[in-house]
Amino acid sequence: MKILRFLFLLCIVFVICFLISGGHTLLDTSTIGARVEKQLPAIANNVEPTTLTGSRPVSTLDRLSRLLFLPKAVNRAISDRNYVTIDYIALPMQQAIISVEDNRFYSHWGFDIEGILRASLVNLQYGRIEEGASTITQQLVKNMFLSQDQSFGRKAEELLLAVDMEAHYSKEQILELYLNTIYFGSDFYGINDACRGYFGKKPADLTLAEASLLAGLPNAPSLYSPYTDYAMAKKRQAIVLDSMVHSGLIAPSTAEKAKSEPLHFTRETR
Repeated sequence: MKILRFLFLLCIVFVICFLISGGHTLLDTSTIGARVEKQLPAIANNVEPTTLTGSRPVSTLDRLSRLLFLPKAVNRAISDRNYVTIDYIALPMQQAIISVEDNRFYSHWGFDIEGILRASLVNLQYGRIEEGASTITQQLVKNMFLSQDQSFGRKAEELLLAVDMEAHYSKEQILELYLNTIYFGSDFYGINDACRGYFGKKPADLTLAEASLLAGLPNAPSLYSPYTDYAMAKKRQAIVLDSMVHSGLIAPSTAEKAKSEPLHFTRETR
């Protein structure tokens, strides 16, 4: 029964995304034959349609191909040169990013209803966007496949892909993909480049102080990069460490020690 409910939810979300994103044009019998004929070679040869690179608008068939062949789309979107498996990423880095970005990561199916409700209440209270509700999985699919557009159609597609991602990958794999694809500011994409660019070391060798600073960057990379504003980076680091204390991952004394620990960067900070 659980799998049937999951499939039913998946179908509902896809129909919403399909209609809102222009899927009704697919039903035009005068063009469907040509469209299918044009797309089949790309699918058969495991080649991502050129629409996904931004050269032209993404069609409904592109979206359907990506949904049906998600693992292949993911493999094409990552860089083997800089990829680091989860076993070689320091545990404090994993804990810090989950704590500050998605502390219910291990308990949701790609989207967090409790987080959505909480963020809605906070935003209503302030009358503006003060808190987001995107999970790590949603951020991953957005960064890999989608634009920054805030339309309902794009959000529906993000939700669908997040659920699909959770069905294909374990939580550890999703976290691994996320850490390898997010932007850490100062032109560093992925955890490997960020560790080498900021600290001159491998992801496996990060200390708690270094990991908590890096974990704070994806929220606003241009603002929090220590090469841009060291004071802001340290304030954000403190927020990450406090969130780890709140989540029960570290003791308050450990957090305070990490906050005061000197950080040695590969180049001068501002």
